[in-house]
Amino acid sequence: MTVDRRTRIGIIGAASCTAKQAEQAEQVGRLVAEAGAVLVCGGLGGVMAAACRGAAHVGGITLGILPGNGAAEANEFVAIPVVTGMGCARNALVVRTSQSVIAIGGRYGTLSEIAYAAQFEIPIVGLGTWKVRAPIRHVRTPQEAVRLALALAAAA
Repeated sequence: MTVDRRTRIGIIGAASCTAKQAEQAEQVGRLVAEAGAVLVCGGLGGVMAAACRGAAHVGGITLGILPGNGAAEANEFVAIPVVTGMGCARNALVVRTSQSVIAIGGRYGTLSEIAYAAQFEIPIVGLGTWKVRAPIRHVRTPQEAVRLALALAAAA
């Protein structure tokens, strides 16, 4: 049996977001999928749904690590739902599963994922996200975000 060792890029951001953030997330998701990487996220709405939609529209693989007790809570574009029953503690799993993460906007859940990524030494790319004392490489476009996240994942 062959194990799939595709690059795994985490997309983190709030379950509700602005139209601009959704547009950026959808572009990022599409670019991640076009690069052949697996998109990892928390599987809910907002940034997560937009990124999954972008990846799904080009045939990409989307993995949603869910906080609750059922796969039905996943957004419609999650191909592989992982049911944890862990609530926001699942944020650690989203980050740990990823080889690099792209933070788009975000609220406190995103901030916790940034903290986990810093602690686990998972590279962080920021697109209009928190400005904190963490090793976040801030970029301006979805293209820059994906290009950098893929390079960082390959170097990790």
